[in-house]
Amino acid sequence: MTNSQVLIQQSPQEVLKRVFGYSHFRDQQEEIIQHVMDGRDALVIMPTGGGKSMCYQLPALLLEGVTVVVSPLIALMNDQVVALKQLGINAAAIHSNLSGEENHQIAQQLESGELKMLYVSPERMKNQSFLRLLKRIKLNLIAIDEAHCVSVWGNDFRPDYAALYFLRDAYPGIPIIALTATADAATQSDIIKQLQLKKPRKFLSSFERENIVINVKPGYDRKGQILNFLASHPNQSGIIYCLSRKSCEKLSTDLSLKGYKTAYYHAGMDAFSRNKVQHQFQNDEVQIVCATIAFGMGIDKSNIRWVIHYNMPKNLEGYYQEIGRSGRDGSEAEALLFYSWADFIKLKSFVDDSQAKEEFKTVQYAKLDRMLEFSSSTDCRTNLLLGYFGEYVTKPCGHCDNCLTPPVKFDGSIIVQKAISAIIRSGEKLTLNLLIDVLRGSYRKEITSQGLHEMKTFGVGKDLSFRYWRNYITQMLDKGLLRIDYVDGFRLKLTPLSMDAVKGKTKIKLSKVVETTTTAKRKKVKTVSATELFKKDLLTQLKSWRTDIANQRNVPAYVILTDRTLESLLEELPITIKDLKEVEGIGDK
Repeated sequence: MTNSQVLIQQSPQEVLKRVFGYSHFRDQQEEIIQHVMDGRDALVIMPTGGGKSMCYQLPALLLEGVTVVVSPLIALMNDQVVALKQLGINAAAIHSNLSGEENHQIAQQLESGELKMLYVSPERMKNQSFLRLLKRIKLNLIAIDEAHCVSVWGNDFRPDYAALYFLRDAYPGIPIIALTATADAATQSDIIKQLQLKKPRKFLSSFERENIVINVKPGYDRKGQILNFLASHPNQSGIIYCLSRKSCEKLSTDLSLKGYKTAYYHAGMDAFSRNKVQHQFQNDEVQIVCATIAFGMGIDKSNIRWVIHYNMPKNLEGYYQEIGRSGRDGSEAEALLFYSWADFIKLKSFVDDSQAKEEFKTVQYAKLDRMLEFSSSTDCRTNLLLGYFGEYVTKPCGHCDNCLTPPVKFDGSIIVQKAISAIIRSGEKLTLNLLIDVLRGSYRKEITSQGLHEMKTFGVGKDLSFRYWRNYITQMLDKGLLRIDYVDGFRLKLTPLSMDAVKGKTKIKLSKVVETTTTAKRKKVKTVSATELFKKDLLTQLKSWRTDIANQRNVPAYVILTDRTLESLLEELPITIKDLKEVEGIGDK
């Protein structure tokens, strides 16, 4: 009797512990697994690090035949296969980087029944030779990972994914499970429609990542703020997302000169260079990667402790997916986002200049507006994020900056009156930066040439810094007291609320500007006991041992043991093999 036959005869709970080392299922995993094993289609929306892969990996072991997993990136496929093999699961991936001989060997393994799981790209699923191979083997499940790539409304649409619609009719008796971490209501409906799933059940997990502390800062002195952040996060792995390739390279160089082990990653690099950076990051040889959004989907690294957005992302789906690459082991992580109107205008210009249909552009504009709303909000950011994905909560999250250090409100009516008055006197001809310069009494040429220095409101706000004024005007925009006219040179214009504010009929509350040197964190006890010192030293030794084993096996360190499992070892301090097997994350292998 083979190992696969033995597993088929066991219960999901037994396989969960024996193979994967976990005593309990997470969230809806057990229900999803049973639904799929009953032969029914499913759409699974589960946050990054929430255990999506378990929802198809475990059924693959319990069902007779082979599970095919469609995945968008070769690196992601390879990492999954390596991790499965470490667990004793026969898995393989077919992709363009393999030789003809290697692909032939995998085909033989499939036909002989040696493999339990096969990872392929969406492009491969259109290959007629490959489809003929699938007809000759017993399939038990088709899993479509990163399913948001199917929908044009998702944040990473890929035409090859949309072409997978034929699978439902081609394999009528095989259940299909589509999985993603990021899909709003419209995208969820479109995934079901595009893949032609039959009466699928939607499994929606909470989008809240309670272990991630969310911080948002105005984009002033970004590099200085990042250096302060890094100084308080020594030796931690992290990703810094930048809007441009040039920014990635420059920031990486600047941080390297400060002594940090950094690398940059973007789509303009050749494949060898990109793979090298990814390998170095996976194996903790590089601490920080400065990257465009091209980096991340193929990263299955559990000990990323923080993610920084150097620029505001284009939508909340992308932001949520990117911060979800931190803290995948369940331990505490941090997300820091910088934003500015310059970011917003740049991102809007990308949509303006695209060749997309107007319907698509309208949706992208709306998503960008919501991203700005999130960035400038003074309310619970987590609840705003959850609401965007259709999960409505009123209780403060307790792990975003606005909850941890609530903004201090004050009567900002005079400040608002000065700004609106200047806009009125200028004939609504001022952009945001020009308004600030007028209020602060600048005599630069653009002001004097238009006679703006002769207005009564010229210089009335010189007591406030440029940064303070920009923050307050942003709050005014958020409150609907002003608007930006995007078709008239981004000039500030009045709204129906403006006149009551400038006449003093309504009292306007503004939030005090928070100094940029501070970052909200959960309160921690600083006293360190002898036991904690012992465990800290032991953790260092365990990580060193893990690195040595990983190097010997030529796999990423997290494949051997995750940081979360190492922490569990420190808590349990097992003495016998039996004790060791009781630790979460440690199975028979």
